Amino acid sequence: MINSAANKQVRRVVNLVKKARARREEGLYIVEGIRMVLELLPEQVEQIYVSESFLRAHQDKELSAFLSMFHWEPVADPVMKVMADTQTPQGILALVRQRHYTLKEILNRPPAGQAHHLIILETLQDPGNLGTILRAGEGAGITGVVMDEMTADIYNPKVIRSTMGSVYRVPFVYVSDLKAACQEMKQAGICLFAAHLSGEKNYDQQDFTVPCGFLLGNEARGLSQDTALLAHTLVRIPMAGRVESLNAAVAASVLMFETARQRRIGKNCKNH
Repeated sequence: MINSAANKQVRRVVNLVKKARARREEGLYIVEGIRMVLELLPEQVEQIYVSESFLRAHQDKELSAFLSMFHWEPVADPVMKVMADTQTPQGILALVRQRHYTLKEILNRPPAGQAHHLIILETLQDPGNLGTILRAGEGAGITGVVMDEMTADIYNPKVIRSTMGSVYRVPFVYVSDLKAACQEMKQAGICLFAAHLSGEKNYDQQDFTVPCGFLLGNEARGLSQDTALLAHTLVRIPMAGRVESLNAAVAASVLMFETARQRRIGKNCKNH
């Protein structure tokens, strides 16, 4: 039982919660909450920590059988509050090994009969937006996420919580040169669409049944001009009222689910 917040294991967890550099150096990240922890496999996990109150509230055979597959340590409730990133911790968190993909792996990944459906992010900063894009993306059937190195850390605890487990299943990669990565995607036969206020064509007038990728930019500034020029087509989401644009995660969701709709019904949408 860990009773002190000064314990070196506790300090390590706090460091991993707060610092992207620590997460990169150790190749680990933090997962909180029973739902997401229960999805983990032993080979993914280095350590699980469980609070006293959590153990008292979950005295069942299923949880005991689950924990028996892992290295786990009980901690006092006040210590769990120090370790957790949430205001009201559920009482269970795990140190999880990071996964690393390459762009080549993502481009070779789609199952037979499934066209590429990629999200490409430039300097997206909000952890909640990034996590929501992964979660919605899994629901819409995306095949991967490509990000520049200025995009938020996908292993930030706020991103992890927002994904609701999709981070385990959606492949993603950070690239040092987004322009070169886009050229590689083009060479792989992927049509690039940029969500842009200057788009001349509405998003629902495009054919997304082809292998495609969607470029989305920073929450405040949108895509840089150089990156927007990499797209085959600039598309816009028409707005009613006085709204000029959508939240990045909402805009991504509109595009992803339109792609899913077209592919689901097999409609051959014509460009206008």
